[in-house]
Amino acid sequence: MTTQEHAVEQVHRDDIRSKMGMWLFLFSELLLFGGLFFMYSVYRFMHQQDFSIASKEMNTFLGTLNTVILLTSSLTMALSIAAIQRGKKALSIFLQIVTILFGLAFMVNKVIEWSHEFAEGNFPGSASLANRPPGQILYFGLYYSMVGLHGLHVLVGMTVIGFMTVFTIRGKITQDNYVKLEAAGLYWHLVDIIWIFLFPLFYLIT
Repeated sequence: MTTQEHAVEQVHRDDIRSKMGMWLFLFSELLLFGGLFFMYSVYRFMHQQDFSIASKEMNTFLGTLNTVILLTSSLTMALSIAAIQRGKKALSIFLQIVTILFGLAFMVNKVIEWSHEFAEGNFPGSASLANRPPGQILYFGLYYSMVGLHGLHVLVGMTVIGFMTVFTIRGKITQDNYVKLEAAGLYWHLVDIIWIFLFPLFYLIT
């Protein structure tokens, strides 16, 4: 085996290990949110009416807008990977930046929404919320915990994609070496999928 063939084989093995490690990490994330979804289901079953009443105070328009934003960002992320695979470096960089901007738009909408909820006194520890039935208190507690954790994942995803953009600009991610960008894409898709479950649970329940 020549030195070049050995180097190619070593890179191939590293790529496999990287992909396996990423899938294991994503599985652990699914377990985390799976546990939260299970807890939500239990409390939802115990306090159906209170959950239904509290959910009507959610801003469905912003929730729907954020759903569209994240779904579109998944598309731009996938297209950025396809672009680098075809050797279109500039296009890939552009699409990665667009994905980050979509993530930023999501967070801005979330800040607007939470500012309104705080102004209404719908947040854990507020005197207004403390006077509500236990089910509604639980609803908002779960809402801020689960949506807040998801928002943290969005910020992490934006940061990771930002690093991938820098790597692409510097030539560390290329047409022949894009595993890191694929891993970032998988993480971003997971973030989007989690939101697809969170959106109906908190905004559309009746």
